Amino acid sequence: MPTEFGLLGDLQARVDGQPLDVGHVRQRCVLAALLVDVNQVVQVGQLINRVWGELAPAGAQATLYSYLSRLRTCLTLADDIQIIRQSGGYLLAADAASVDLHRFYQLAGLARATPDAGQALRIFEESLNLWRGDPLTPLDTPWANSLRTAWERDRVAVDRDRTDLALRHGQHAALAPYLMARVEDHPLDERLVGQLMLALSRSGLQAEALDQYDRLRWRLADSLGVDPTPELQRLHTDVLKGDTELREPAGAIAAGEATVPRQLPAPPPYFAGRARELAELTRVLSVRDGADQTVAMCAVGGPGGVGKTSLALRWAHDNLTSFPDGQLYVNLRGFDPAGPMAPEVALRGFLDGLRLPAASVPADLDARAALYRSLVAGRKMLILLDNAHGMEQVVPLLPGGPGCVVLITSRVRLGGLITNHGARWLGLDVLDGEEAHELLARLLSRGRTDAEADSLREIVRRCGGLPLALSIIAARAVMQPDLPLDAVTRELREEATRLDALNAGDLTADLRAVFAASQHRLAAAPNRLFLLLALAPGPEIGLAAAARLADLSPSRTRLLLQTLQDHHLVQQHRPERYRLHDLVRLYAADRAHRDQTPELLAAALRRLVEHYLDTARRAARVLDPQREPVVADPASTEETAEEFTGQDEALAWFAREHPMLLAAVEHTATQGLDQHTWQLAWTLETFLDYQGHWRDWAQTQRLALDAARRLHDPLRQAHAHRSLGLAGTQLGLLDDAYDNQRRALELFGELGDEGRQADIARGLGWICHQRGHWAEALDFNQQALTLYQHLDHRPGQAMALNNLGWLHVMLGEHRRALAFCTQAVAVHQEIGDTNAEAGAWDSLGFAHHHLGEYAQAVRCYERALELVRGFHEGFNEADILRHLAETRQAAGDPDGARGCLEAALSLLEQLDHPAVEQVRGDLDRLGEAP
Repeated sequence: MPTEFGLLGDLQARVDGQPLDVGHVRQRCVLAALLVDVNQVVQVGQLINRVWGELAPAGAQATLYSYLSRLRTCLTLADDIQIIRQSGGYLLAADAASVDLHRFYQLAGLARATPDAGQALRIFEESLNLWRGDPLTPLDTPWANSLRTAWERDRVAVDRDRTDLALRHGQHAALAPYLMARVEDHPLDERLVGQLMLALSRSGLQAEALDQYDRLRWRLADSLGVDPTPELQRLHTDVLKGDTELREPAGAIAAGEATVPRQLPAPPPYFAGRARELAELTRVLSVRDGADQTVAMCAVGGPGGVGKTSLALRWAHDNLTSFPDGQLYVNLRGFDPAGPMAPEVALRGFLDGLRLPAASVPADLDARAALYRSLVAGRKMLILLDNAHGMEQVVPLLPGGPGCVVLITSRVRLGGLITNHGARWLGLDVLDGEEAHELLARLLSRGRTDAEADSLREIVRRCGGLPLALSIIAARAVMQPDLPLDAVTRELREEATRLDALNAGDLTADLRAVFAASQHRLAAAPNRLFLLLALAPGPEIGLAAAARLADLSPSRTRLLLQTLQDHHLVQQHRPERYRLHDLVRLYAADRAHRDQTPELLAAALRRLVEHYLDTARRAARVLDPQREPVVADPASTEETAEEFTGQDEALAWFAREHPMLLAAVEHTATQGLDQHTWQLAWTLETFLDYQGHWRDWAQTQRLALDAARRLHDPLRQAHAHRSLGLAGTQLGLLDDAYDNQRRALELFGELGDEGRQADIARGLGWICHQRGHWAEALDFNQQALTLYQHLDHRPGQAMALNNLGWLHVMLGEHRRALAFCTQAVAVHQEIGDTNAEAGAWDSLGFAHHHLGEYAQAVRCYERALELVRGFHEGFNEADILRHLAETRQAAGDPDGARGCLEAALSLLEQLDHPAVEQVRGDLDRLGEAP
């Protein structure tokens, strides 16, 4: 069933023509926030800002997840729509044309590019008829209000373009009344008044046309103290002379049509995706206020091979009719091995295209640039400056006033164009999976792509969405028709041969050569950092870590990273967070091993690992003050590590860095840095447990156990077995968990460590609890409590008391359970362990629930939630929410129960936890309840 969404008026959703209820205003605002960027990931923070702005309530994130869950339910009838969770945010997958906003822009661009006037006018009408009223009604947030203003400007621009076209094709009589009404609404719009003057004059109403000009002139003088534009003054003169009759427009160059330059290369033969970027180019280069005297200009930036030239040429050819006075093009060869083109050479090519005699071309650069600006002044031309190296190349090629449109491509960021010349910036990223697959399918034969679909998907993934890499693979396949694509995928799987596979035989089709051209423009310091970054473990790196890797100050490192960003070799995707494209990383890593000594590389990586370890040690100490700390290496760089003022900061650091820390553990394990391996694994344990990353926890502890065995360290072996037992318990691998805990108990017994024996006994009790062996679990926890009391270990006593309380609930001894849980809460409060206190309140609520004391149970659960949310423990929060839902349902509050289950479901979905289906089933059963 086709689905349609309306944003250009009151917010609407229809399935197969029938209205669809998508909830209350705030929930509809979430839908609108996704539809505006349909098929793109909208970050959670962006969604919260769009829905609430600065008035976001406490718990906005949980509320947002609830709205998203409900929207998914509302959209179940729409089988062509999906709300998909992706890294850091959500994506609404749909046909962009199903959203009236995006269809409006598509139709406007199509109308402007259609050479047949009648057809173009019909498309303009279809575009404008999509507007049903004020957009996004009734949403009232800062985000919605700012969009209304921007979209209205675009609607007015499309309407003006439609009117221009209609006037050029004789529809002046029908337009005059419409334009008269519009001028009443927009009395200072000079373009609109000019259109009305033309319509009146061509309808034989010359006096009325002159009267409109006089009215505007007085209004401008009175309101702004300015005269009408020169263009409108010329129209006034034409009206006075009676010279506004409809006629075919003449070429702007005196010598006639033959002098109109047509320098654009052919459009790319194969092109896929980039709909958003093409629309953005149309928006920033086509829409201009009549009073704006700046040049419409956009710079398209991105790394080598990302498809900047293809995008620019595609857009240029799609919009040829917007440039009746011609197109100028130059490849500035900014990264050519022979060096970039001098601007005077580029100007000579432009002046030749404008049919200027060679004898009239000045030798001086400034004089040549001034003559060029004079020749293009007032013309509607496209100037495409391809592959620019820097501002010194571009500035002499810029026109001096409005009329011309300038499109620039470059591998470097041309910030001066934005600050000094008002250019817009469009950063070009790699293709997404669907776009990359489409491009590769177009390059190859249909039969081949169908027959080797699995290989095609792997090629897309291995090429990382880089268009040049995909084109190189396609070229190899075309040149070697008997070469199965599976053979290519085998080359791409191996990092050592992947870049060899991405070479089609010449410099323009060799990925190494393309990357080398960018790298060779770097000075020594940024080049050294570029090579080191490629070897850093993990998918990204923070500023502080990069500084330790390079052995430089953060301020110096920031400047070098900015240089690498400007050359599109490194991407800053979040503040002070940096990453390399996979293929760029491979290239740089290869160059690092060729150009740098093994000792230098090993020292850099050791500095980085020690930075991670020192900072993780501090964060872990803040996260769990009761836990035995890792002793710092006296030779470490601990003074450079970050400081944390509270648990929130420590959690946030671990959340940012844990992929890099996991990669660092793998790196140290392969490099034989056994001491670093078990220490890193130790510092990660609390965070990985809190956040439910139990598979990662188990993997790091397996590496830690191997390292401890190589070090012949029974204490570290015992700790690793204990951690593996705990992680296995959380993962439901109870047999493996029991074996590891029993081995840990034996080792700690041999070491005479009663405290650890108590911890292990408590862990074994939990495993027995999971198995449903309540009595055995009770024995283990009683054994643990006795040992803790003997040691006067208050935190351990509190945990054992809580467990004993919970187990007595399981055994039906609810009053005894209350006594144990109450003691546990008191001890946790006494020692200040708020995280563990949350678990004790949860157990206390559980006991009250089973006694039918629902009000007391609710209070206990709400206190547990209040505490656990401070630690951002998704799984534990979801578990408490499920208990609270059970109590609310038992107390006759099904709506409250549903809200709790929906919030728990959102948390578990983020964790990709297997309990998701169980919670969904609970929700379904709740809906079936009478």
